[in-house]
Amino acid sequence: MGTASFHLDAWRPAWRGLWSKVAPKCANRECIQTRNVWRRLHKRTAKVLFDGSWYCVDGCLDLPLDLALHHLHPASQRQPSPHRIPLGLLLLSRQQLTAEQLRAGLEAQQNAGHGKLGQWLQTLGFVTEQQVTAAVARQWSCPVLRTPPEALSLRRGPAIPLTLLRHFLMFPVDYVQATSTLHLAFGEGIDYRVLYAIEQMIGCRTEPCMALPSLLRQKLQAVAGHRGEREMVFDRASDPAEFIPIIRSYCVRVCASEVRVVSCGSHLWARLLRAGTHPVDLLLAS
Repeated sequence: MGTASFHLDAWRPAWRGLWSKVAPKCANRECIQTRNVWRRLHKRTAKVLFDGSWYCVDGCLDLPLDLALHHLHPASQRQPSPHRIPLGLLLLSRQQLTAEQLRAGLEAQQNAGHGKLGQWLQTLGFVTEQQVTAAVARQWSCPVLRTPPEALSLRRGPAIPLTLLRHFLMFPVDYVQATSTLHLAFGEGIDYRVLYAIEQMIGCRTEPCMALPSLLRQKLQAVAGHRGEREMVFDRASDPAEFIPIIRSYCVRVCASEVRVVSCGSHLWARLLRAGTHPVDLLLAS
């Protein structure tokens, strides 16, 4: 009897692990499917992994998604105040700009009411794109990309939605498999919130650098038709809750096994992971 009891105790953790894989328990305590294993096996309700817990797609997923999306909504996040040396002073210190030219550039920017100072200085012919890019890289304490244009490819790292690449004028430069490090080039300054969002979504480290804006626009234009069916972009919404039924619907449609959501600048980004195939990205501009 003692031997039988010992064997039963030894098998119990294994059985528990097998049941959790075959019929995972919904994290919603009020879900009727959580009452016993046989009900979960019989009903076979679609479930997805979200934030480390399993939820029934139909109904139970709504509440944790609603809490996450409201917390991540870009409108509720405070914009960090920049603490960088002004671009004009950097160009002056490098003797690439005179005080009179700087005043003329600031005047042109103020009169127009739009555009960045570096763009106006280039338009007026005072500095080159290379000089502005090097100065911006100095502002952000990061290197300038020296890779030849033909070496840049979207296949050089984990997939990032083309919509986000174009919105933030960035491009994947290289991916180091051994250290799970993704190198990204930016054309108009570095947004570390975006880098953090990519790290959270993809599960890798990110390293930024600066590149000529014209080069990145050229590369992004060349891959403009690569978005395909795995990237869906939805119109602006004032309430992030409007994103919930969209995510739920696509979870069922593509048989998603896991859902991840992050805030990426002015976008909410949901990634639906699928076993053995490419993920599906859902983007909501707000």
